[in-house]
Amino acid sequence: MTLTPISPTTEIEYPDSDGTPMAESDPTRKGLTYAVEALELHFAEHPAVYVSGNSFVYYQQGVKDAVVSPDVYVVLGAENRQRRSYKVWEENGLTPDFIIEITSASTRHTDSVEKRRIYADLGVTEYFQYDPTGDYLEPPLIGLRLTAREYEPMPAGGNGSGAIAIHSEVLNLELRLDAGQLRFYKPDTGQKLPSYSEAVESLTEAEASRREEQARRERAEVERQQAIENLYNGAERLLATGMSVEQVATLLDLDADDLQRRFGTE
Repeated sequence: MTLTPISPTTEIEYPDSDGTPMAESDPTRKGLTYAVEALELHFAEHPAVYVSGNSFVYYQQGVKDAVVSPDVYVVLGAENRQRRSYKVWEENGLTPDFIIEITSASTRHTDSVEKRRIYADLGVTEYFQYDPTGDYLEPPLIGLRLTAREYEPMPAGGNGSGAIAIHSEVLNLELRLDAGQLRFYKPDTGQKLPSYSEAVESLTEAEASRREEQARRERAEVERQQAIENLYNGAERLLATGMSVEQVATLLDLDADDLQRRFGTE
């Protein structure tokens, strides 16, 4: 969505923080952290996709109270770089295309009513609400898509055991909820998007696997060379008994010319 910038009449200061320490429950913090990290890694090589979370989005120039702080948001077309806050008028009028709010007891009304209205007015194409504890939303993962400035529920699939899957057209990813945990998946491969720690762990495991495979190959090569050496030692002993090169070559499945070159025996 693109908004037309409005020129302010006076210089306005736009804070990067409200000065209040963030206090989150473990499920809320873990859900927020995973979603931001997974999307940042997924779009890391896309120069025009901005991913952020729990930061201020100012949407009307000259009005510092025209601000929201989505838990997780993605802006398509915005430069992929770090920002202290996101000011729509400094971003060619681009507003978020995708937002997730992590719902809790203190935010469920705001998420379901106030922010829903603001996000619709801003033209946020997809708005998701996720309840990591399953206490405040039913179902715990809800996807909404903007249609004619009103949000309509997005179709959700599942496996019948409490799992929920909703496809995001904006991200071309599938949001899945299984055992209460939100995860993103690539729809074409079924691969789960990792968090930073999961990506590092995967790289560490891959490196350990590579080293183990290299060591296995080296052991196999040493064993192969030892077997060859033992074979030729046996050939030399047989030749010492008076057997001909041809006889030894046939017996040990070796090349007679090679034996001749090695041992110089007629």
